[in-house]
Amino acid sequence: MPIVPPTHSAERSLRRAGAKIVVGLDEVGRGAWAGPVTVGAAITGLRRAPEGLTDSKLLTELRRRALAPVLADWVTAYALGHASPQECDELGMTAALRLAAVRALEALPVEPDAVILDGKHDYLGGPWRVRTVIKGDQSCICVSAASVLAKVHRDGLMAELGEQHPAYGFADNAGYPSPVHRAALEEFGPTDQHRLSWAYLDALPKWRHLKRVRPGLDTAEGSADEQLTLGF
Repeated sequence: MPIVPPTHSAERSLRRAGAKIVVGLDEVGRGAWAGPVTVGAAITGLRRAPEGLTDSKLLTELRRRALAPVLADWVTAYALGHASPQECDELGMTAALRLAAVRALEALPVEPDAVILDGKHDYLGGPWRVRTVIKGDQSCICVSAASVLAKVHRDGLMAELGEQHPAYGFADNAGYPSPVHRAALEEFGPTDQHRLSWAYLDALPKWRHLKRVRPGLDTAEGSADEQLTLGF
């Protein structure tokens, strides 16, 4: 099926309601076993988007990498925020996402009047005025831009971390499950870049003692759906 390009529809709606500066947010790394969770924030105005812009997950790596510098020059402003693996463990994913998003928003050179957030769950909350849009990374230009910029940046960061931990294949899997990643975890255990409260450790008897359990852990955060368990 052909990819339907994103539009400014949601942004125009917010502008009609009084918002002058609208920013799109998207996250990457939520389901990874290693590395930070990253939130990209992009302000695009109402200009025509670069050709081929869509959700980063629908683009090849080559296309994403080619598009990212074009977007960086094209957007009005953008910023990235991260929450470390340790912060993901200590806070849980919802709070870690909010922390990364706040860091991205605070790094922007201007303060937005409204935020378009990809998905159906508002993990950001007040004091920001938030509109959630399901599949916003496909349908909203500013969210698509944030998606690509965040994905390319985090992939590059994970490739750099992979040089320190070559057995885990971070340059190829970006900290997500893969056969190479699974095999390295079985043999060597988690690194300082791994999230130790994640469910994958339950399938590693040799390293299970390293599992961290936060008081009051939300069982949904430990689910296989979100954390993509090993499945041995």
